[in-house]
Amino acid sequence: MEPIAHIESPYGEKFGIPRQSGMVCVSQRVVFEPQYRVSEAVRGLEQFSHIWLIWQFDRAERNSWSATVRPPRLGGNERVGVFATRSPFRPNAIGLSAVRLVGVRHDEALGPVLDIEGADMVDGTPIFDIKPYLPYADCIADATGGFAQQAADRHLQVSFAPQVQAILPPELVKPLTQALAADPRPRYHDDPQRVYGMAFGGYNILFSVEGEVATVSGAKKLK
Repeated sequence: MEPIAHIESPYGEKFGIPRQSGMVCVSQRVVFEPQYRVSEAVRGLEQFSHIWLIWQFDRAERNSWSATVRPPRLGGNERVGVFATRSPFRPNAIGLSAVRLVGVRHDEALGPVLDIEGADMVDGTPIFDIKPYLPYADCIADATGGFAQQAADRHLQVSFAPQVQAILPPELVKPLTQALAADPRPRYHDDPQRVYGMAFGGYNILFSVEGEVATVSGAKKLK
C-alpha cells in the first residue's frame, strides 16, 4: 500500500493527541498526494457527515511486536492482548478513525481538500484510504466496550497566564483550550508540580494541572 493523502493538524507530536477520534473537535484537513488530486475521486463525498480514515502509526513503528500491551485506561500497569486494545504498537501499524467531514473544497494548488474535525493524528500522518461513515451499518446500538466501556477522561478548566495570551495567535486559543480540556496527560500522572510540554499549532505549550484546572504558563514558537 501507499499513502493517498496526509493530514494537516495542529498536533505536532504524539504527546497531547486525543486518545480516540471525535473526542476533541479541533479543525484539521486532509491533503491528497499529487497523484490523487483528482476531484472526481471525492465526488459525492460531501453528502456524508462523517468519514473513516485508515492511516499509519508512522511515529510508532517497531521491528518487533508484543502479544500484550499496557493500555493507559488500566493505569499502564495491567497487560492485555494487543488485539483487545487500540495501541499503536501492533504487528501492522494501522489506525482507524471516524471523523466529522466539515466540507470538501477545491484548492488551486492542492486540488480537493477535506476539512475535518476530531482526528486523533499527528501532523503529517500518512492516510491509506478514506471511506464514508454509514450510520445504519457502522453504528451498533447494543455494542459493549469491555474495559473501555465508558469514556473516563476528565474535562479540565483551562487558564492562560497573561504573558501567554500576548504570545499566542488568537485563532489558536480555542483549539488549544479544547485539546487541553481533554487532559492529555497519561492517566496515571497526577503531580501538580510537573510542567508538561506539548507541540501544538507550531508552538511548544507549557502547562501544569492542579485539581481540575490546567494552567498554561508558557508558549514558545517552534522552529
